[in-house]
Amino acid sequence: MEARGRLRVVGGNEFQRIGNAARPQPAAARAGRRPPLGQILTEMQAVDPGNLLKAVAIRAREDVRLGDILLAHGWVREDDLMTALARQWSASAIDLSRDPPDPRLIDEIGAETCLKETILPWRRIGDTVVIATARPEDFAALRERLPAAFLPCRMVIASETAIHAALLSRRQTALIRRAEHRVPVIESCRTSSPAVASNIALGLIFALALGLMALPLATFSLIFGWTILTLIAAMGLKLVACGAEIWAHRKRRADPPPDTTTPARLPVVSILLPLLHEPDIAGKLVARIGQLNYPRELLDVLLIVEADDDTTRDALARTRLPHWMRVVTVPGGPIRTKPRAMNYALNFCRGSIIGVYDAEDRPDPEQLHVIARRFAAAPSEVACLQGILDYYNPRTNWLARCFTIEYATWFRVMLPGMARLGLVLPLGGTTLFFRRDALEELGAWDAHNVTEDADLGLRLARHGYRTEMVPTVTHEEANCRPLPWIRQRSRWLKGYAMTWAVHMRNPAALWRDLGPKRFIGVQIVFLASLSQYLLAPVLWSCWLLLFGLPHPVGAVLPGGAIPMLVAVLVASELVNVVAAAWAVRGPAHRHLLPWTVTMNLYFPLGALAAWRAIYEAVTRPFHWEKTAHGIFEHEPEAIPVPVEAAQRKTLQ
Repeated sequence: MEARGRLRVVGGNEFQRIGNAARPQPAAARAGRRPPLGQILTEMQAVDPGNLLKAVAIRAREDVRLGDILLAHGWVREDDLMTALARQWSASAIDLSRDPPDPRLIDEIGAETCLKETILPWRRIGDTVVIATARPEDFAALRERLPAAFLPCRMVIASETAIHAALLSRRQTALIRRAEHRVPVIESCRTSSPAVASNIALGLIFALALGLMALPLATFSLIFGWTILTLIAAMGLKLVACGAEIWAHRKRRADPPPDTTTPARLPVVSILLPLLHEPDIAGKLVARIGQLNYPRELLDVLLIVEADDDTTRDALARTRLPHWMRVVTVPGGPIRTKPRAMNYALNFCRGSIIGVYDAEDRPDPEQLHVIARRFAAAPSEVACLQGILDYYNPRTNWLARCFTIEYATWFRVMLPGMARLGLVLPLGGTTLFFRRDALEELGAWDAHNVTEDADLGLRLARHGYRTEMVPTVTHEEANCRPLPWIRQRSRWLKGYAMTWAVHMRNPAALWRDLGPKRFIGVQIVFLASLSQYLLAPVLWSCWLLLFGLPHPVGAVLPGGAIPMLVAVLVASELVNVVAAAWAVRGPAHRHLLPWTVTMNLYFPLGALAAWRAIYEAVTRPFHWEKTAHGIFEHEPEAIPVPVEAAQRKTLQ
């Protein structure tokens, strides 16, 4: 097919047809010498000489293109940069909005590959394929990786924004369908049938009711035995994890501090930040993320919004965004979940490290430097780094205090202790950082799982990767209203149930992948924890024994076993209090210490959430329960964004 569009040649001539024979190159270009990009921009008066000198100095110590530095700091316009690149490489610049690409060529190489390489197969003219790129310096290496059907090929210049827009205009549907099915079907919960789950649940309820009527004592004994077994397992894991973390803390104080040398070349870090129904958070978000002191030319923040979320899109449209922040609009579809949106946005990431934040997060300013240093020093099997999640409103009310204590125990005791024991870590939903290659190898997130983070942590372990905890903190808002707390917790527990069910489709395979110790750990973290929430009323009834009141267990256990049972219950409460007290011992949380003894009044809310979770797992397993943000927060002062840096890139 012969191209009928015309191409604007920025290198000197006014217009020429792409189909013509390759034009003669200047002597310097033929000799492999090209005029410096900075010189061309200066001659065009497209950049301030002082800013150019600063960009050149940055380029000398960072592995990043000069053009990306200039764009990130707002020191050059993207159109001017493309014009200069076209002159530098004696190439043509094309207007993709006026001359759209041939979609058949995109399909031959794949839209995901095009996005990753920032290329666009534009037209086939005779036997030559014309390929648009925003990275001309990488084109020679790219040519070596192209399929034979794309050779010979010729390079033209187009901006990254134009390439993305042209790809989306032709293959957006294919990209979003791929986002929904990136995880292999055997590891995904998308094949879970609500009808089958409903039948199983109804069958279990019927069997339980029949057992209580026909054999009440035997049925109760079975339920009670399972409750106590899971209690001992859960408390045993907490005790061992707490002990491991206390021992490690003492050892850290005795050993010299680890090497924290900054890597010679800092990597580009892409941050995925999903947003949903956030009318007032856009400006605050820019201020929060703007506090990160990572080099702006190495920072790539993607604000992910749903196509039908007019509230958030309008809020972003009214906000000045720096060049290192982009808006990615996710098309609608049969489901709408956070992992689906992140899978879609992953295609547009530039970084070799992929991070995840929540809308209300306030990360520590040094956080990305901590992550870069650890990834540089860690072995390749460390594919994920999990930071510590904390809350900035623990004094709001009693529920906020308990929520903060619970998360301090989880992130400062349980997860570090489990990591030291070599167990599988169920990831949190934020302050996560991945090596991009490993994340893509696993298919990223399961778009149908409402706790995609916990599932991904398990899949990482099954594929031979490790997750490490890193000592960097992100603050966010504690959910401190009862009904939203229950809805949020029910989503988490529903996801835990779905994750356990998916990975236990083949228990023998899970055993082989994880080994005995980690297999048992998974059963405790997922199954025992869910069982404890669901069967909490059975445990509460045991406190009747302390007051000498009759209890059905008295007809099952011998007299001497009753004191042992009471001792187990008391010991479990002591373990909870000790772990919580250790977690909040620091100066930032010390005011919460008296409240740790009230945690036994906090966990009953979890029982309500658990039963709601089971109901939703049967009736609407893929429903995502949105948690409202910005209810009890005190915002930092906004960080001014230079006008030159307010050139927003919107992908939709």
